[in-house]
Amino acid sequence: MATRRFELDDLVNRPGTYFNPQTEVLVIVDDSPELDTEVFDMEEHEGADWILVSEDLPVDETVRDELLERFQARHAAPGADPLGEPAEAEEEFDGFEVEDPEES
Repeated sequence: MATRRFELDDLVNRPGTYFNPQTEVLVIVDDSPELDTEVFDMEEHEGADWILVSEDLPVDETVRDELLERFQARHAAPGADPLGEPAEAEEEFDGFEVEDPEES
């Protein structure tokens, strides 16, 4: 399955969960909340793109981790461990040691 890629300018207009593998930043876009814009003095915020509402993360960490694990499992290379844990090295089998019965 091909990974869908988005530019930052595009993803902020699409609800969803996005991850940047270079910066390791997870962005969640949720357009369902409604906030009364009358609480803002629009002159004071003119030209501002974003206003920090809270530094708290309103995300259930367990659900977030499960979502990321499912993504990894879907997009893991064939034979790779989907959780990213290194595979144990397999020792090469050289056969069994057998004694010649005539030599005993």
